[in-house]
Parts: sequence; structure tokens; C-alpha cells
Amino acid sequence: MIEEIFGISIENKELFAKALRHTSYTKEHEMDVLESYERLEFLGDAVLKLVISEILYKKYPEYQEGELTKIRSVVVSDNFLSKIACDIGLEQLVFLGTNEEKNGLRKLESICACVFEAVLGAYYTDGKFQELSVFMEELFTPYIEDIDKNFLKYNAKSVLQEYTQGLSKEIPVYEIIDETGPAHDKTFTVEVSYKGEAVAQGSGHSKKEAEQECALKACEKLGVLQCKK
Repeated sequence: MIEEIFGISIENKELFAKALRHTSYTKEHEMDVLESYERLEFLGDAVLKLVISEILYKKYPEYQEGELTKIRSVVVSDNFLSKIACDIGLEQLVFLGTNEEKNGLRKLESICACVFEAVLGAYYTDGKFQELSVFMEELFTPYIEDIDKNFLKYNAKSVLQEYTQGLSKEIPVYEIIDETGPAHDKTFTVEVSYKGEAVAQGSGHSKKEAEQECALKACEKLGVLQCKK
């Protein structure tokens, strides 16, 4: 139950049922698309950015705008939100269509991230913004601290690009060289090249994840050990 995960009581239960409905579910059950999570996701995206911005603003009073923005960009990304949604078990509550369920889309990055944002929008609409802010600060702070300490790991693509452009104005080129596994649980292998020469390879369960892993290995190989946020 959402209340057990977030520790915040719910007034409008139908609002939260809507926050968990994927469009495949509403279509299969002949419901209006407005009964899916899409509108609440739109609202929740704004709630997420506001709360995360406030957390960062208070936590790092010495950081400039650019430094705060770069940390926030990692925190609010689909890849990161999906990880958090799975960490707290939110993805298990999503209502999917039969085919989508069979194809293993429950843990799809985009779906998990969208549902997380939709639930934030639902809590905001339900008048629980203050309680939600407290919960989010407790939930996100350890992740934020890890991002701050290990920024290269989370933003290696940008770091690598800044580095290569500083050398020659050229940017790294990523190419998928292998895909393995079933459609719902693929593993992608990516290779990054610079000035026409392969630098490193990386793997992941999404193209973005594989590219980040690949970029991190390239940074390590090229000696880019630190970066400025």
C-alpha cells in the first residue's frame, strides 16, 4: 500500500488509484485515458523539482546555482527515480495491461519514474505537501549525499564530453554493439569512441545505464578522476 511506503495517510483513495494506472490498463478496461497517471505525473514532476531544489538549497549553502543544478539533474532523471521507486517497492503497485505485465514492463525505467512522480502529484493534490516534503527529505538525502561525493559515477557522460571538448572540440560517440536477453530484461553493451578510436565498453539494463558505465570506464582510462560540479 502507498500509505505503508510513504507513511502518509490518504484521503482520496481514487486519486491514488489513478496515480498507479498505466495507460495500457485504462485502455484494456475501456477507461478514459484521463484515468491513467499521466496528468498527475505532470503535476508531480513540478512537485519533485521544487522539493529537491529546496533540499539542495538548504543542505549546500556554499554551492553556486550551477553546482546545485547539476546535482538536481541527476536526482530527477528517469534513471534515478526508477531506482528509488524500485528501492521502496512502488513498482509492485502499478496497474498494467495484461500484455505489458507478461512482457515484464513493471520495472521499465520510464514507467517506474512516471508512477513515482504521479504519486507525488496525488499527495500534493490530497493536501499532504508538508508531510510529503518531510518524507522526501528523509528518502532522498542519502542518495543526494552519494551523488555529491561520487558525482563522476552518476554524470560520467557529461564529464567525458567536457573533457574531450576541452582537448579538441570533438565529442565522444556511443554505439550499441550488443543486445542480449529477453525483451523485458535486455542487457545492452555500448562502446564509446573518441576521434575515431574505441576507448571503452560498458553494459547495463538500459541504453542510458550502459552509456554511463561506458563513459565512466572511459574517464578512468583517460585519467579523468575528478570533475567540478
